[in-house]
Amino acid sequence: MASKTFISPNISCGHCTHTIEMEVGEIAGVTSVKADEESKQVTVEWQDPATWDQIQATLVEINYPPEGLIQVN
Repeated sequence: MASKTFISPNISCGHCTHTIEMEVGEIAGVTSVKADEESKQVTVEWQDPATWDQIQATLVEINYPPEGLIQVN
């Protein structure tokens, strides 16, 4: 299983975190999505068939692009 924690600077409210968790969570292979309004941090865990490129593309598409990777596993 892979995971990444990153900052998404466009997060400004609870609706933002809910949108990220719902949209990214729908990707086949994503096992966990946690977004935090206060820190603007998002942690995503996934396995095949999901890929980081697919997750990143979804985040860009919904206007919450990832910046500043904090942790890569």
